[in-house]
Amino acid sequence: MDTAEENAVELHGDEEIIEVIDLGDAEPGPDDLADDLGGVDFEDPGQPEDDDEGWETEDEMEAEAEQDDSELTFSKHTGSVFCVSLDPATNSLAVTGGEDDKAYVWRVSDGEVLLECTGHKDSVTCASFSHDSSLVASGDMSGLIKVWKVETREEIWSFEVGDLEWLEWHPCAPVLLAGTNDGNVWMWKVPGGDCKTFESPACQATSGKVLPDGKRAAVGYEDGTVRVWDLKQGHAIHVIKGQDGHQGALTCLACNKDGSLMLTGSVDGCAKLINTNTGKVVGVFSAEGGKAKGSKDPEESNSVESVGFCNILPLIAVAYLDGTLAIYELSTQALRHRCQHEAGIVHLQWEESSSVVSTCSLDGALRLWDARSGNLLSEYRGHAAEILDFTINREASVAVTASGDNRAKVFCLQRPDR
Repeated sequence: MDTAEENAVELHGDEEIIEVIDLGDAEPGPDDLADDLGGVDFEDPGQPEDDDEGWETEDEMEAEAEQDDSELTFSKHTGSVFCVSLDPATNSLAVTGGEDDKAYVWRVSDGEVLLECTGHKDSVTCASFSHDSSLVASGDMSGLIKVWKVETREEIWSFEVGDLEWLEWHPCAPVLLAGTNDGNVWMWKVPGGDCKTFESPACQATSGKVLPDGKRAAVGYEDGTVRVWDLKQGHAIHVIKGQDGHQGALTCLACNKDGSLMLTGSVDGCAKLINTNTGKVVGVFSAEGGKAKGSKDPEESNSVESVGFCNILPLIAVAYLDGTLAIYELSTQALRHRCQHEAGIVHLQWEESSSVVSTCSLDGALRLWDARSGNLLSEYRGHAAEILDFTINREASVAVTASGDNRAKVFCLQRPDR
């Protein structure tokens, strides 16, 4: 943090001190103070906002919640906010889904609601834009999926499946895929409705990803199996199971930029590196460091919660439930850095064109890490509960978070090298 302090001093060295403010017991660092002075209205410290009313959080979390580094708070949801996505065309619109059985499409710049997605029967756990940002899909836990046209703000298609596990748009066509509790994977043309199903043994299709070529999809299942499906022919090209598969349910999937490699994470505490062309497992990673066999008992293992590839360096990141962010070398599979968090990590995301990886965790903080050095670059707070999802824009200048405090927040990501 010494470098961060030096940068803060350099940035503000020529400014005149206008007012000295007593910030109480929270003891924020120079970065926090600099952010706070950037046009934030200070309130009497003795009169905190009512946002925390009704929350039975620990004293420490309540104190941290008073620190708000966000630029904007979206507070239309009346329950936990489970998911957030940005529109791929402009990154100027966000869609959030929540426990209140609704999704909202809103402007990141000012929080104005453009579309309220209603009519769901359960918590909206999946919400995202199509490849060209013209459509938005919202899916609830009961399996009701709706597609809306953003421009006209009207619902154009809906379908009901079994309990929904995941929902994803095709990367270059108005085609929607979904995985369900009964193990089926569905694919539809929207709004035409042409439908195809990819059936497998009756266990949850817990995670899925359309590969960049648009012709294949990787799907992970509750029994630890991974299948690579041919979307046109409708059959499984590769099935990774048994000793090659995981010893517990799949929790996450990611692929590299050209789709030749994918990473899978599981409750068994392992991440596996798989060649999508051959179906061979070419690497196994665990929190203990480097290569591992994985725990046979999922109850005792440290679940992998999120995985991802760096676009510009041969590095991967694996986030664990115990709060460990592990950075591994892709070629040697050696553990390069272990970045420890105060609480379990929920999600990670690499920046599009740098070696910075961001994490959100159960302690309500968003953190940016330099994967080359393993150093914490910055930390952003403002939520009064855990962050359940987040996303970062292409320029890596804005992050949008979704939290159990019924709020979504927009954070401006500022670093000295930008």
